[in-house]
Amino acid sequence: MSTTFSRAAARLLVVPVATSAFLASPAPVSHAETRTVAVSSPGLAADATTQARLDTRRDLRAARIAHRKRFGNRVVAKARSRAGSPYVYGATGPHAFDCSGLTQWVFRKLGKHLPRTSGAQAGAVRRVRHPRRGDLVFFTSGGHVYHVGIYAGHHMLWHASRPGHPVAKERIWTSSVFYGRVR
Repeated sequence: MSTTFSRAAARLLVVPVATSAFLASPAPVSHAETRTVAVSSPGLAADATTQARLDTRRDLRAARIAHRKRFGNRVVAKARSRAGSPYVYGATGPHAFDCSGLTQWVFRKLGKHLPRTSGAQAGAVRRVRHPRRGDLVFFTSGGHVYHVGIYAGHHMLWHASRPGHPVAKERIWTSSVFYGRVR
């Protein structure tokens, strides 16, 4: 009888202790509150340090994109400030321009160096497929660059086109172009 009594007493003590331990444990955290990534493969679980690095990289990338966007807007604004200036072959501003003189003047005002001619400028930039505001637009014929302007977005550019036509914003009129980003 004493064995049966001691087993019953043990059950009465174990159940309340286990229940209180369960109730005292912290509540599960929702998905929105977690900062680690759960991965089923061993060795691939991202800890808080890894996640912090990812967050930092994401933040830095967003900051670089925002900076490029602001810079592109400044390039376009500087080109717009010369609207109406006359075209003069070989002129480099500030009161008259040819095509490459305008692009060189705009980027010089923003602290970037560009060579003098449109062909040399084409060699000094990094080619890009998807232009952003402030990138250069190079017009080609027979494999040679003959004109340059500043991309203003929505298939438009700022440029000094030819005698009798002042600096203006116009639609890109041909598909024989490529785009370059000033480094």
